Amino acid sequence: MNILLIGSGGREHALAWKIKQSPKTEKLYIAPGNAGTAEVGINIPIAATNFESLKKFVLEHEVTMVVVGPEDPLVKGIYDFFKHDEELNAIPVIGPSEQGAQLEGSKRFAKAFMQRHGIPTAKHQSFTKDDLMTGIAFLKTLQPPYVLKADGLAAGKGVLIIDNLPEAQNELADMLNGSFGKASETVVIEEFLSGIECSVFVLTDGNSYKILPEAKDYKRIGEGDTGLNTGGMGAVSPVSFVTSEFMKKVEERIVIPTIEGLKKESIDYKGFIFIGLINVQGNPMVIEYNCRMGDPETEVVMLRIKSDFIDLLEGVAQGNLHEKPLVFDDRSAVTVMLVSGGYPCDYEKEKPITGLNKTSGSILFHAGTTVKDGQVLTNGGRVIAVSSYGKNKDDALRQSFQNIEHIHFDGMYFRKDIGFDV
Repeated sequence: MNILLIGSGGREHALAWKIKQSPKTEKLYIAPGNAGTAEVGINIPIAATNFESLKKFVLEHEVTMVVVGPEDPLVKGIYDFFKHDEELNAIPVIGPSEQGAQLEGSKRFAKAFMQRHGIPTAKHQSFTKDDLMTGIAFLKTLQPPYVLKADGLAAGKGVLIIDNLPEAQNELADMLNGSFGKASETVVIEEFLSGIECSVFVLTDGNSYKILPEAKDYKRIGEGDTGLNTGGMGAVSPVSFVTSEFMKKVEERIVIPTIEGLKKESIDYKGFIFIGLINVQGNPMVIEYNCRMGDPETEVVMLRIKSDFIDLLEGVAQGNLHEKPLVFDDRSAVTVMLVSGGYPCDYEKEKPITGLNKTSGSILFHAGTTVKDGQVLTNGGRVIAVSSYGKNKDDALRQSFQNIEHIHFDGMYFRKDIGFDV
């Protein structure tokens, strides 16, 4: 098979690494890719949302499957673009329809979907600029801390958790006045749920599903989960509190109602569902949906899938996913993200990265890198995800930290406490 993988981050490098392992993969193209994906496939300088250029490439290079990594092209309707084009509609796209992608593209849509199908989530209401005062009144009915979420896509940074009411009122006004651009034209306010979080990933062909290895990621920039939110500073899998009893509740109360809800509403969904969960006194509740794999969770989840990944994706495309075997690796997997100095605020790019060839026993997934004159340079806030196996979490972390000692770029920062709470 000739496969086109869309995206340019650590998630896409991890997906490319796994796709490349399949004997069914003949040629692997990544659009646009990064310095790491170039090591396992062929990078194509086409933006993830340039659908017309992607169409031209797919037809010229006889691509037989398209795998979509990031949310932006999904929310903008790449699945529908292929489905409704006579030259493209025989080529499967792994990812939901534009309507299905609204589970991530609109938090208001996702919350309403959960309400319709009895899926447990926090108490909430949605507000626009026109009903700011109603929003402030709703805030006053809640106990601190207060959770404010931009309705639309905000690059993983549109969620604020605020400890006091006056600040929450001010932030609500700022969000509705455009602090997150169009993404916060509508803001969802919800009650704060106290518990510990994890991520569950589901692969579905629209009828049947497979639950992939769970993971826990770490969003805050500072150790001890302090400071600003980021795209993710690291992840671990498996997660110690995710027992078989807990997963039974997740499947019965969340996964099955989600899949059945999509079917009842005739929403075309063939791809990944990321379910952000919180464990509240032993009971799972949904914090959010994403319409794709998480990042940096993909950098550990892919390590724990032993099955032929393309075989699974063919099951999605052909509607026979239930017939495909899914086997987990019993080892622990961790990833530690190396980020640019200043991230998640202002940071500089094009810093030379050294020592990548001195590591061993870990897998380096490139997140924000590029190559210039033969030198690998930083090209983003999150730069390299150092992923490792181990007999347990601590063993795997030791391996990653040992290899991080060899890697250097100006301003490099990473959290030394990934997995501290599990």
